Amino acid sequence: MKRLKRYTYERYAILCQLAYPNREGFELDFSGFEQIELLDRFKTSCVRVIWQADKKEVVVVFRGSHNLYDWLLNLCMFQTPLEFSGRRYFVHWGMQRLLQQPSYTKFDEQAKPLLQRIINILQPLADEGKKISFIGHSTGGSLAVLFADQFARKELGKVKRVVTFGQPSCGGASFKRHYCLHHKTYRVCCDVDIVTFLPPLPYLYQHVGKLLWLHEDRIYEHITPGTRLWISIKSWLLRPFAYHYMKKYIRNKGLFDKH
Repeated sequence: MKRLKRYTYERYAILCQLAYPNREGFELDFSGFEQIELLDRFKTSCVRVIWQADKKEVVVVFRGSHNLYDWLLNLCMFQTPLEFSGRRYFVHWGMQRLLQQPSYTKFDEQAKPLLQRIINILQPLADEGKKISFIGHSTGGSLAVLFADQFARKELGKVKRVVTFGQPSCGGASFKRHYCLHHKTYRVCCDVDIVTFLPPLPYLYQHVGKLLWLHEDRIYEHITPGTRLWISIKSWLLRPFAYHYMKKYIRNKGLFDKH
């Protein structure tokens, strides 16, 4: 698995922030880009498909939970089966339901399932030889993983990478076993982000792909959930003392440049 480059990480992180309606302080120059914005059942932006005509990459950005409906579906933690090519595995019912919700565009007010609408957009782009990257924050990261797996089974070789930020788990052991993009999936977790431990059913739900844990100015790779939880607990307990370290004062030096 290739290392995730800093430029790619920063670009994807900003795109995930821009997926939310409230994105003050974050800007990205979209001149020269083509994009299609998909709206959820409440006519709020939930997915963006972004590409350039002369580039090989298409980026699909999934927004995280933004309303009560999203959060209620997050709580529907029972699992539903999916079957592809005779292989059956189980995924989070609420998250799969979000992929099936009615969706719209600004130019098409006819309701269509979100999953099928995205496939219809990506199909001609994939036929042009473009590779697709799927990204998302929080629940959006889980949707990116679920959709990428289902899309990869339909369009073999067309997925470039999957990158998620603060993603809860979206499937069980059978999903992890049959997930076909482990080698292309990067799951970024930051410090003591509790959402990345959800749902709180460690054996019923399992993560996929490669974990990149950003903690105390380090990137941890290949760290087990138990070890990460233990380090996180120690960080919580020691945090009041950690703020006394001189490096914390040096890190905030930029505040004085504003005055």
